[in-house]
Amino acid sequence: MSERKILVTSALPYANGPIHIGHLVEYIQTDIWVRFQKQRGNQCYYVCADDTHGTPIMLRADKEGISPEQLIAQTEQEHRADFAEFGVAFDHYHSTHSAENKDLSEFIYRQLKAGGHISQRTITQAFDPLKQMFLPDRFIKGECPKCGAKDQYGDNCEACGATYSPTELINAVSAVSGEKPIEKDSEHYFFNLNDFETMLTEWTTEEGHLQPEVRNKMAEWLENGLQQWDISRDAPYFGFEIPDAPGKYFYVWLDAPIGYMASFKNFCELQNIDFDAFWGANSETELYHFIGKDIIYFHALFWPAMLHGAGFRTPSAVFAHGFLTVNGEKMSKSRGTFIKARTYLDHLNPEYLRYYFAAKLAAGVDDLDLNFDDFSQRVNSDLVGKVVNIASRCSGFIHKRFDGKLSAACSEPELFNQFIAAAPRIAELYETREFGKAMREIMALADLANQYIDEKKPWVIAKEEGKDTELHDACSMGINLFSLLIAYLKPVVPSLVENAEQFLNIDAQAWPSERQPLLDHAINKFKPLMTRVENDKIEAIVSASKENLEPEKTIQKQWDPIADTIEFDDFAKLDLRIAKIVKAQTVDGADKLLQLTVDIGDETRNIFAGIKSAYSPEDLEGQLTLVIANLKPRKMRFGVSEGMVLAAGPGGKDIWVLKPDQGAQAGMRVK
Repeated sequence: MSERKILVTSALPYANGPIHIGHLVEYIQTDIWVRFQKQRGNQCYYVCADDTHGTPIMLRADKEGISPEQLIAQTEQEHRADFAEFGVAFDHYHSTHSAENKDLSEFIYRQLKAGGHISQRTITQAFDPLKQMFLPDRFIKGECPKCGAKDQYGDNCEACGATYSPTELINAVSAVSGEKPIEKDSEHYFFNLNDFETMLTEWTTEEGHLQPEVRNKMAEWLENGLQQWDISRDAPYFGFEIPDAPGKYFYVWLDAPIGYMASFKNFCELQNIDFDAFWGANSETELYHFIGKDIIYFHALFWPAMLHGAGFRTPSAVFAHGFLTVNGEKMSKSRGTFIKARTYLDHLNPEYLRYYFAAKLAAGVDDLDLNFDDFSQRVNSDLVGKVVNIASRCSGFIHKRFDGKLSAACSEPELFNQFIAAAPRIAELYETREFGKAMREIMALADLANQYIDEKKPWVIAKEEGKDTELHDACSMGINLFSLLIAYLKPVVPSLVENAEQFLNIDAQAWPSERQPLLDHAINKFKPLMTRVENDKIEAIVSASKENLEPEKTIQKQWDPIADTIEFDDFAKLDLRIAKIVKAQTVDGADKLLQLTVDIGDETRNIFAGIKSAYSPEDLEGQLTLVIANLKPRKMRFGVSEGMVLAAGPGGKDIWVLKPDQGAQAGMRVK
């Protein structure tokens, strides 16, 4: 069998939060498949990256008082650490906020534009007048127009499942500022996906590209007609600016999948690999994407069309998986089952979860359930009770009675060959991502090995005179069968297998298609390879996950947090004065400003104040208020502002100009 050349990716984790066990289904599934390919001797690369662009990143960084670049750098370190401890062994991990991704995104965009696949038109969107930004649907909240449920997103209701446009929401507000959104026009750029209808129909129906259930879903979407895809966003936005379009940025979903290419390109430059051999239009290498079923549309329609339109090859296949449920229900913060990867790692061996997911995963897109009782029972029974127990039962006799050396003869060649003969079947199951069936095949072999040991009863033979050879052969056979079992399990529990290989005193095992038994071979002293799952550890994870919620509850205060403390001398620098508003008028061309002429005792000042949404000019004239009188004059488009009127409130109509008590006079200093 000739060596295959394979490039594999997982969906890029978003840099807006930590990895949780729901995410790990995908990365563990992919890692198992990649490790299997490498164990078979294939040239297989596994690349990934943090998905770092978009409005949520920008807003979270702003909330934390750091730059988006600082936020994504911190998150990348956390993601890398979690993946490493779960044994997810990327060949390269990168970021979509990279020079390679910028160059490739611009190149693909220009290629699509040159091919006539990019168009422009004006659209109307929700706009936050306070934050001066267009709002994605998920950043608008209100009451569902169908069932009346409160606090629902702008695109769908989580209570009744209805979908709608943000304009249909009742009492809609911006989730960013709490302000009522307004409608505003903006010119956007679109990818003409319908130009590729014929190509996509052929690609999605070609055998092997998609799973049958996914292929059927694509047929529905294609039958309903393909729509233009909005690929631009307006400033402010954290991402790549579109070439020759100032203030317009690539929508995160355009440059995110290009991140697969960018990560690999960076890897190619470091390793001197031919990038075009994997991504060029004539590439004959294999390219696979592992993704969740919620992002099929992007990967099975937009992505192949973008690649084809820009002159690159399309994927060999896109493999979708289902969601993770815990104890039969969606992951829940209130129940403590929304579990972060780090919380799990604080309490349990990551390879428990790797094995459990493998035992439940199939080639389809069905959801996978993590049942804690089943989890404990399966790991304890299979890995500890069946596999590790074989080495534990046999190794002691080898060391005590035979100086740690295995027998020079294979006493049961037919049984050994039966284990070897299982290799093609197990390999086929790994190859087709039927990991659950593969684990059942391996555990059936483990049952045979344990049955053999139970029949031989080495603990009984050891007490009988003249049966040293029989004891030696039986225990050596058990160790040899163990060595094959761990070879089959190597893609799933790599750390356990590495420790087992050290115990066996052998090199890293390739796939055991043709393996000779270990004869007259010295093994090392056995050390426990895996302990049983303890239920109190699971309880601790659930408890810690609930506790993780407490900070989220307490930080949601009604008002902005109090600023850092200052010295009295800092306050004394402010010259606060009572002022009388002599005149107030609107400002031509300004949506939010009023122009105020204020008397501060010995002189008058001109001040522009952003209070038009809350006050009309006639409401203000003759009123007393407070101003900062020694603020450096600020030159504005409408004139010079010579101070600042003090007001309170979040904005919009909710602004209240501060007023002094009766008896105060213009010019008095506030102390």
